[in-house]
Amino acid sequence: MIQRDVAIGFYDGDVLGDFVILRHGQSTWNQSNLFTGWHDVPLTLHGEAEATAAGVTMAQSGLVFDTSHTSVLTRAVITQHLALTAMEQVWLPVQRSWQLNERHYGTLQGLNKKATTDQHGAAQTKIWRRSFDVAPPPVDRQSSEHPANDRRYRHVAPSDLPASECLKDVVARVVPYFKEEVLPQLRAGMTVLLTAHGNSLRALVMMLENVSEDEISQLNIPTGVPRLYKLQDDLTVKSAQYLGDAAVIAAAVEAVAQQATSNPL
Repeated sequence: MIQRDVAIGFYDGDVLGDFVILRHGQSTWNQSNLFTGWHDVPLTLHGEAEATAAGVTMAQSGLVFDTSHTSVLTRAVITQHLALTAMEQVWLPVQRSWQLNERHYGTLQGLNKKATTDQHGAAQTKIWRRSFDVAPPPVDRQSSEHPANDRRYRHVAPSDLPASECLKDVVARVVPYFKEEVLPQLRAGMTVLLTAHGNSLRALVMMLENVSEDEISQLNIPTGVPRLYKLQDDLTVKSAQYLGDAAVIAAAVEAVAQQATSNPL
């Protein structure tokens, strides 16, 4: 799955422009093992280094982008900026959308993942973290964690803003965005970079690589590691691979997998 290179499909139609997804570098709440969701936090120094290294890796792979996309959360915005700076492509057009945001974790936002596991049990925490269609308890409309109280979403219909989400909800906003905004660019032959978050990228990978609802709970996307797709016009995946050192990538994937059972503090 995501942990290995993929070469699938037999469709022999037109090949689209190269498509790269990139999860933001380590954030301060990643470092503290907190549920982050839509809460806006900066990158750590390590996260900034991951972002720059991702740019170097992409440049060494010969990638030259035509356009790019990010969420409206700072950790994704800065990751892409640093990566493109390293590639000497910081001038690249960027389209930002809340539809690429991380999953909203409801009342879990700001809680320590290990402490949540200790309090509620591993089974319940895993359901909240990784089930496809069960969302954590929602935040109240007056909560500072409700996006309706954040000015960056002032032009979004309040009914579209989540108080909590499961992965199924994230799929429902990420996949249409991809098909409406990104796919036409790929079909025009553009090479596209999309920088987002663990769950918004899991939603996208689920669609592109035909990952089932049962399998998706085991899908771990490392921070700061570019994943290159070569797609055909019907979205058949010709190949998908992480770029960079295989051992480093494997360690990063495992670190994500261990977040619910470890506490770095």
